[in-house]
Amino acid sequence: MVLLNPGPVNVSERVRQTLLTPDICHREDEFSELLHRIQAKLLKAFVPGAESDYVAVVMTGSGTAAVEAALMSSLPHGRRMLILNNGVYGERMSHIVGLHRLGVSELKYDWTVRPDPEKLLLALRQHQEVHAVGMVHHETTTGLLNPVHEIAEIVDNQNRVFVLDAVSALAGETLNIAKSHIYMVTGTAGKCIQGFPGVSFVLVRKGFVERMRAYPKRSWYLHLTHYIDNEGRGTIPFTPAVQVYYAFDEALNELLEEGVANRIQRYKKMATLIRERMAKFGVKALLPADRQSNTITAYHLPDGVSYQALHDRLKQQGYVIYAGQGNLENKIFRVANMGALSEAQFGGFLDAFEQVCKSV
Repeated sequence: MVLLNPGPVNVSERVRQTLLTPDICHREDEFSELLHRIQAKLLKAFVPGAESDYVAVVMTGSGTAAVEAALMSSLPHGRRMLILNNGVYGERMSHIVGLHRLGVSELKYDWTVRPDPEKLLLALRQHQEVHAVGMVHHETTTGLLNPVHEIAEIVDNQNRVFVLDAVSALAGETLNIAKSHIYMVTGTAGKCIQGFPGVSFVLVRKGFVERMRAYPKRSWYLHLTHYIDNEGRGTIPFTPAVQVYYAFDEALNELLEEGVANRIQRYKKMATLIRERMAKFGVKALLPADRQSNTITAYHLPDGVSYQALHDRLKQQGYVIYAGQGNLENKIFRVANMGALSEAQFGGFLDAFEQVCKSV
């Protein structure tokens, strides 16, 4: 089955085979070595040249686990978080902070609109109680790419902490974490890194770690300094998904062999292929080209075609597309181009799409 959803993704046979690695105990040296390999490769891939300035915190859980861990660990007592909310996942960040009864404010935008850096600057100047700013890099709700570097510059200049949800962006979009002085960046194995779901991580600027130690512990499982202290000793505080870690390690090997920049270009090329063919079919994209990510495109449903009919007919031919969310649920469909997929597989999907649209 060709997965055209934004995670889980199709993985290579090489990554899949690592799930057959013999069982080990996570308290043994073999796991410590595996963990340290993963951490080193994450830093090499995403903060090249600044590996000594960041720590990679690895945990068992989805990307949302990493996001919640970052948010819960980043606020001192009595301070607030400001969320830039323009999609389902920005909304999720707000819900997480609010659920824990911490102070949360929002700059809320339509799901097709990028956050305004000038409005953020004004808000931070007016609200000194705001300690940290949270934003999603790639809002897969619509395929919208948010202006990370512009936002990061403002947050840094205003001496605030930037927490970036890059779960659907790392290895798919250009991101200079170290140059932008981003304090916390969350990611996961099961999207553009092309591993399996079940392992996530947070890249934390080392200078921020000591400050975090003074903040209240709001979760037992998701408290980041708990992981940092354990992982610094080559262990982990909770039982990990060992075989999925092995697959993650192999997926990182593939990423480094291909090169992060080359993978981004591969995804961009596949997105262009999809967009050009869809335009020829007369299918309209939800967003203008300058707001689109490299790895997912949202389209208006063709006239007279329901999502369910389109989905089911394509699935019969081996292709899985993705529905819209929220108020876009019955209006759009989404096509992701993450994962270990070839140009021929995308071409096959587009041929199948053309045939299905003629027959429904």
